[in-house]
Amino acid sequence: DSIHDLQSEWKGQSWLGRAGQGLAPIVRPLGWDWRIGMAALASFPAREVMVGTLGLIFSAGEGEADDDEYRAALGDRLRSATWDEAPDRPLFSVPVALSIMVFFALCCQCVSTLAVIKRETNSWGWPVFTFVYMTALAYLGALAVYQVGSLLT
Repeated sequence: DSIHDLQSEWKGQSWLGRAGQGLAPIVRPLGWDWRIGMAALASFPAREVMVGTLGLIFSAGEGEADDDEYRAALGDRLRSATWDEAPDRPLFSVPVALSIMVFFALCCQCVSTLAVIKRETNSWGWPVFTFVYMTALAYLGALAVYQVGSLLT
């Protein structure tokens, strides 16, 4: 799997990979590593980008999110993903998956939502408040779900 390791190293050195590594200490309490943080960051323009980004990060090949073969390949890669510093520890678990779902259910949906709020209120105050409030709420919700879930598993 040396090609996969090389691709992973290259992704970690990209601009988005470095941003994900910068986010790692912030998202670690959610049970996420830098790759999940990178996918969450990439999904800010549109939430549906999360699946495609995870596919690229974990080298699931090319395809669409609604393609059965692509989804199967992505599922296999995600199930076999491990922490960089602990290759024997699976990256994804039930608490991690629930943490991701809660985060995306509670956070501000996408940049277009903020643009509409800006246009409707004719102010930057409400979009900034919405982004900060919804992101903090999502983070705290995901944190609670992961931490409690980890205690129960």
